[in-house]
Formats: sequence, structure tokens, C-alpha cells
Amino acid sequence: MGALSNLKMICEDTLQGRYELEVIDLLQNPTLARGDQILAVPTLVRRLPTPIKKVIGDLSNRERVLIGLDLRPR
Repeated sequence: MGALSNLKMICEDTLQGRYELEVIDLLQNPTLARGDQILAVPTLVRRLPTPIKKVIGDLSNRERVLIGLDLRPR
């Protein structure tokens, strides 16, 4: 399963439609990487609710993604 499909499954299971995903190709929009201070790919950025949360690297570990996005207690 790919990172994006895994992420969609995590979001749907956890947030049940209360989310919006935007995929940005940094080769086409490199200035966006600077704005979100992205240093590595893949990087997942949760903007709302604040504070901003980031998960960098492998998105296949469900628990790591949930903890990184502050959607599950540590």
C-alpha cells in the first residue's frame, strides 16, 4: 500500500470525513517547501488545529502517524 492510500485510510478511520488532504509536488512548487520548512520528503503537515504538527518520512506505521499528528495519546 502506498503512503497516500495509507494516509487516506488512517484519516478516514480516525477523522471520518473531517479532514482535507492536499498533495503538493515540491518539484513543481519548490517555494512551498520553504514556507512549511520542509527539509525531507515525504513530509506530512497538519496545520489545524494549531500547533502545526509534522510527520517526516515513512507513513506506513499507523501508530507513528497517529502520534505524530497528535490524534492518539502517547
